[in-house]
Amino acid sequence: MFSKKIPHTYVIVFYFILFSAVLTWIIPGGEYVEQIITEDGTESTEIIFRQVEKQPQTWQVFAAIYQGFVRQSGIIVFILMIGGAFWIMNSSKSIDVGIVSFLRVTRKLDKIRLFRFLGVDNMVITLVMILFSIFGAVFGMSEETIAFIIIMVPLAISMGYDSIVGVSMCFVAAGLGFAGAILNPFTIGIAQGLSELPLFSGIEYRMFCWLVINAAGIAFVLRYANRIRKDPASSYVHEEDSYWRKAGNSDIESITYYTPLSAWIIFGFILAGLVVFAFFFPMTRITIGDPEAGTGTAVTMPVIPAAAGLFALSGFFSLRKSVHFFILTLLGFTILFLIIGVMGYGWYIMEIATLFFAMGLFAGIAANNSPNRITRLFLEGVKDILSAALIVGLAGGIICILEQGKVIDTILYGLSKGMSGFGQVATVFTMYFIQTIINIVIPSGSAKAALTMPIMAPFSDLVGLSRQATVMAYQFGDGFTNMITPTSGVLIGVLGVARIPYDKWVKWVIPFMIILIVLGLLLLIPTVTMQLNGF
Repeated sequence: MFSKKIPHTYVIVFYFILFSAVLTWIIPGGEYVEQIITEDGTESTEIIFRQVEKQPQTWQVFAAIYQGFVRQSGIIVFILMIGGAFWIMNSSKSIDVGIVSFLRVTRKLDKIRLFRFLGVDNMVITLVMILFSIFGAVFGMSEETIAFIIIMVPLAISMGYDSIVGVSMCFVAAGLGFAGAILNPFTIGIAQGLSELPLFSGIEYRMFCWLVINAAGIAFVLRYANRIRKDPASSYVHEEDSYWRKAGNSDIESITYYTPLSAWIIFGFILAGLVVFAFFFPMTRITIGDPEAGTGTAVTMPVIPAAAGLFALSGFFSLRKSVHFFILTLLGFTILFLIIGVMGYGWYIMEIATLFFAMGLFAGIAANNSPNRITRLFLEGVKDILSAALIVGLAGGIICILEQGKVIDTILYGLSKGMSGFGQVATVFTMYFIQTIINIVIPSGSAKAALTMPIMAPFSDLVGLSRQATVMAYQFGDGFTNMITPTSGVLIGVLGVARIPYDKWVKWVIPFMIILIVLGLLLLIPTVTMQLNGF
């Protein structure tokens, strides 16, 4: 008997490299070239396709791995630096402390009549889901949700719900944010970079999509939660949850709250640096969209001086409570300066990676970690995310093979001719379904961006479709099915910790997936039919 196993993502991508090499023997060679057209005395440049001699690839499949790493080296380093930085920050348990403190505050809302009428538990579920969705939308929280399962599932059980509600509060919520990403550097950042679009452009419509997706997702979870509250036996996992009903609370209460001298030193060092920057950059021109093209706005404000003052206040008061809250403050201001840098100073992946790297170092020092421990934590974070970074380089080898074989432009030309009669709406729908199917096989968002965007972006130019719409099709196709694909290590890890059988999870999540996929289709229509800022 042969055991049927889903191949490792690396194996799948290498198969794509081999398949690409085979295509270079079959598909005719071709390339797009610029041609100057003179009409009525006016010269214009037009891109035309012409056939050329193909270059069949053989031993180059092995060189493609190296070439792919060179091609995607900037993105690979970007991913590794962010992964290491977040590992340092997570080691302090600061995010755990922040979530638990957030929940304690929300419980006090029961004293307010309006909130009591709406249902405090409903508000807790909603607020927690919004918080995790923001994490997913801003910095791509995914693997980190596994650690919160042992907090959220017991919380849901104690509130009278089941483990599915607990998983929904963090994992599903982060997935909704991941699908409706606003500033996620691992998906939107990489996809727009590969598509040669301004980083995080089109943010206005993405924020609208994030709101709509979360409204639908939270409504679905609340409807299910209220059903379980009325009839606990109707839960898909009522029997499995007996483990959680018998278990004690999370050991989050055992965390020691303290503020070492090193945290105050880091606070003073950062504040001094911000004061210097505020002196040299008293005013910042914040740009949304492309004002010069009439598709955006620009406002000049004293952003950095205001941020420095805000950091002085929030940093001081957070340090008086605990270093954990100070590290959360560092995370919040890292996100704030990411927005300022991108919208005000044209930052790209090098600057953003540097910003998060600095955050990780400052968090490690503030927690009174030694240089050796910070280094060890950083390396552990790099090791943890290494597979995601390397797969980007491996996927880059596919494009190298197709380009060297002179067939990638032929493929694009064939797609454009084959789909040219679809219309723009049908074309973006087709891209969406292609990305959704690929995500079932390759759940890595960064790998999928590296694999598909270099092909999809130029193709969208040929059919007159906005590259931004193509990125949105990738974004939705990458995000939704992460909550059901069995090849996702995060999903399997979450279900394992929550003790939810995969088959029972599928029964619950399939109707949810249908709603989200249809919603994604509807949200893609305006990217084609309407004039949106950044599109």
